[in-house]
Amino acid sequence: MTNGDRGSSSSEAEPRLPRPPGLLRRFWSRHPLFADILIAGVCLVISAGPVIVARRFPEGAQPAAEDWDRAWPVIATVVVLGCFALLVRRRFPVAVFAASMAVALCYLLAPVSLGGPLLGVATYTLAVYRGTRTWLLAVGFGLSTLALIAGSLGAAGLIRPDIAWNSIIGEGITMLIGGLIGSNVGGRKRYVEALIAHSQRLLVERDQQAQLAAAAERERIARELHDIVAHSLTVMVALAEGVAASQDVDRTRPGAEAIAATGRDALRDMRATLGVLRDASPVPFAPIVRDSTADTVASARAAGYDTRLTVTGDASTAPAGTQLAVSRIVQEAVTNVIRHAVAATRIDVDVTHSEDGVTVTVVDDGRPVTAPSHSPGFGLQGVRERVELAGGSVSAGPGERRGWAVRARLPRRSEDDER
Repeated sequence: MTNGDRGSSSSEAEPRLPRPPGLLRRFWSRHPLFADILIAGVCLVISAGPVIVARRFPEGAQPAAEDWDRAWPVIATVVVLGCFALLVRRRFPVAVFAASMAVALCYLLAPVSLGGPLLGVATYTLAVYRGTRTWLLAVGFGLSTLALIAGSLGAAGLIRPDIAWNSIIGEGITMLIGGLIGSNVGGRKRYVEALIAHSQRLLVERDQQAQLAAAAERERIARELHDIVAHSLTVMVALAEGVAASQDVDRTRPGAEAIAATGRDALRDMRATLGVLRDASPVPFAPIVRDSTADTVASARAAGYDTRLTVTGDASTAPAGTQLAVSRIVQEAVTNVIRHAVAATRIDVDVTHSEDGVTVTVVDDGRPVTAPSHSPGFGLQGVRERVELAGGSVSAGPGERRGWAVRARLPRRSEDDER
C-alpha cells in the first residue's frame, strides 16, 4: 500500500505506511508534536489537580502539616516536570518512564491517595517504541521499587497503609493497561514496517533481476546476430573473391548464385531475429531453432574447401536446443577456418550422437599454428557460452598434425531441462 497518489511512480517505487483511516487519526499521525503536547497537557491537568486539591492538609493526618507544606512545592515541581517530559517520550521512552516513576514515588508523601496517568502513558510509549520485553522489565522493576519504598515508609509509620496499597495497586493497573495497549499498537506498527521493508527488498530484487535478465537477453541477441552475420558474410566474401579472381563467366556463375543464396539465407534469419525483437509480447527472446549444419558444410564447399561431414548416431533424438548448439559450433568453427586458416584446403566435421550426449569435432589441414596470445573473439566466446549453458565443455587449439581443432562435448538433456 502507498500513501498519496496511487498512480505516481514514486509511490510504486517507495512503499510507505498506509494512510490512517478517519480525519482525526490522519491529523494525529501527521502532527506528532501537537499530539505529544496535547497528551502532556491532559496529563498535567489530571496529575496536578489532585496535588492542588490536597494542598489543604486534613486535620490529624500524617505527616504533620508543616512537613506537608515543605514537601508540597517539591511534589508539584516533580509532577510538572514529569508531565513536560512526555514531550520527548518518542525519543527517550526509558528516561520518561523513570521520570514517571519519580512522580509516583512523590505521590506517597501526600496525606491522601494520589495518582495519575503518567506511568500508563510512559509504559505505553515503552511498549510501542522499545518492544514487549522492555515494558515488561520496566513494569516489574517499577512495581518492585514502588512496593519496596512504600512498604518501608509504611513500616516506619511515615505514610498510612492505605496510601501504600492504593499506590501499588493503582499504579500497577495503570502500567499494565498502558503496556498491553502499547504492545498491541507497537506490534502492529513493527509488523507493517517489516512488510514495507520486505516490499522494498522485493522491489530492489525485482530491479536487479530485470537488469540481469536484460543483460542475458543482450548477450543472447548479440550471440545470435554474430552467428548469423559473421558466417554469412565470411562465406560471401570468400565466394566474391573467387568470382573476382576468375575470368570465365560460366565458371563464376555458380559462385555468384551461391553468394545470392547465402545472402538470402542471412536476410531470412535476420528478419526472423529482428521480428522477435520487435514483438511487443513479453515472451523472452528465443533463438532461431534450425539445424544449419548441412548448410554450413555446403557453403564451405561452395567457397572452395573440401568439406566433409560425418554424423554418427541418431540426430533426431537430440532436443532442439542441443541441435541449435551443434549447428552454431560447426558454423563458428568453419567460419574461423575460412577467415583465419593459412593454406587450408580441407575441413572435417564430425558429429557423434550417443546415449551420454553429443560430441562435435571440427579440424582443418592448414599450416601448423600456435594458440593466439590475444583474447579470443566473440565467436569462440559465444561458442563457449553456449556449451557452458548446456553443461558441456569445449576446447580449441592446434591439431595433432596440422591446422586447428575445435572439440565440444554436450551432455544429453531433455526438452524439460532446457526449458
